Amino acid sequence: MIKRPRTIICDIDGIIFKYFGDISRVHLSKPVVLEGVRDKFKEWDIEGCHIILMTGRRESVRKETEKQLSEAGIFYDELIMGVGGGVRVLINDKKPDVEDNTAIAICIERNKGMKNI
Repeated sequence: MIKRPRTIICDIDGIIFKYFGDISRVHLSKPVVLEGVRDKFKEWDIEGCHIILMTGRRESVRKETEKQLSEAGIFYDELIMGVGGGVRVLINDKKPDVEDNTAIAICIERNKGMKNI
């Protein structure tokens, strides 16, 4: 069986950029890229992963968010805006011919970066 590239779904604030607490003021400061983020994105690029970013930021700040990601050297395939701050649940089917799980969730401490994942 041919192994297909992974799909990575990743939050922005607190995972890629340092979370400052007031999302409504996101356009007022230059974001800080957290430790290990650029290396992890390079690794995913080499692997051919499909990268979906999601954020609680409102749709009205999409252009600013895209600009910040571009200036930080963060590339992605899709950007989903306006995802609420509640618990996020991933539900995926388990393929009968594959032993491994087809979905994984990783929760990392806010603002700790991706060095250890």
